[in-house]
Amino acid sequence: MKSLAILGSTGSVGKSTLDVIRKNKDEFKIELLTARTNFRLMAEQCKEFTPKFVYLENKEAQKSFLDELGTNNPQVTLLSDEKELNQIIASEDLEIVVAAMVGIVGLKPVFQAIKHGKHILLANKESYVVAGEILNNLSKKTGATIFPIDSEHSAIHQCLMGVKNKESISRLILTGSGGPFLNRDINDFKNITPKEATTHPIWNMGDKISVDSSTMMNKCLEIIEAKWLFGFDDIDVLIHPEGIIHSLVEFKDKSLIAQLSIPDMKIPIAYGLGFPERINSGGDSLDFEKISNLSFVKPDSKKFPSLVLAKDCINSGGTSFSTLNAANEECVASFLEGRIGYLDIHKIISEVLDKSDIKMVEEIGDIFEADMQSREMTKELININ
Repeated sequence: MKSLAILGSTGSVGKSTLDVIRKNKDEFKIELLTARTNFRLMAEQCKEFTPKFVYLENKEAQKSFLDELGTNNPQVTLLSDEKELNQIIASEDLEIVVAAMVGIVGLKPVFQAIKHGKHILLANKESYVVAGEILNNLSKKTGATIFPIDSEHSAIHQCLMGVKNKESISRLILTGSGGPFLNRDINDFKNITPKEATTHPIWNMGDKISVDSSTMMNKCLEIIEAKWLFGFDDIDVLIHPEGIIHSLVEFKDKSLIAQLSIPDMKIPIAYGLGFPERINSGGDSLDFEKISNLSFVKPDSKKFPSLVLAKDCINSGGTSFSTLNAANEECVASFLEGRIGYLDIHKIISEVLDKSDIKMVEEIGDIFEADMQSREMTKELININ
């Protein structure tokens, strides 16, 4: 049996991962589950999956978790701090680390997992966006593997299977649904509410990721992530509202290979957990008889200006990735709280990038320093708006 940790088990990706584990109980054992505050769901997960260790970031949630769990699960050990968490991630008993949390908060445990040669299933795109080069170099030294389980990057991985010569690849094409505002009049964007921005037409995701999808900042981050994962700079984005084709690879002979499935995160997760074999995802089959149309449209850069920021940051390099990500996290949080308007998200991010001093990244501390400085500048601009 493969032993694994799920970092962020109470979020959407974490819950989907447990759905796949539920279908393959004889193949996996859970060593560790982590979350920030959701102690009730964590207690339910512990009772069903009996992990050896649990970590809750919030101290009050830790106390509430023990009360919720009761005395029926003495085999579960609650870790008290980040140091203990890192010790379990480093343990030889742990093989697979599923990075399912949202935001740069995932960078420290992902770095720890790579440092100790683990097989990382990566859904925490932010950590790879800001530190892709450092994480790649570290994985070469330790023998760690970084395996994408975002649907788009999983699709590209599948399309590239068996390709021996990188020179035969012309470009990568990431698809995106276009989010809830694909057909909305751009003149009405100023009136978009948090409730509207978190209502995704295809995927069931957390609030932050849903807002990123609505602005297409998620595709901006995915372009950067794909650069680090696959070593390509020629990456296009194509809007595909039905969410059936998850990404494509074009080759020099102009043939295309695409990966298709229903929009269900359990499918790319199962691909990552089972690789190189295929295991039961618990997802539904794609019924071609029910598909009336597969449509595609080029993204409108006026509606979705965030897409342009990806290539700007790739050209700038260094701490620009940390600056972009931190500014976006702060702006999305403020938008969800009703402190800024929808159009302010891109406006403030662009201003932070313009005003920031982009530096080379030599160690992981440079990333956290740039992250902190960017957040401070973003908060100042948010208070002005």
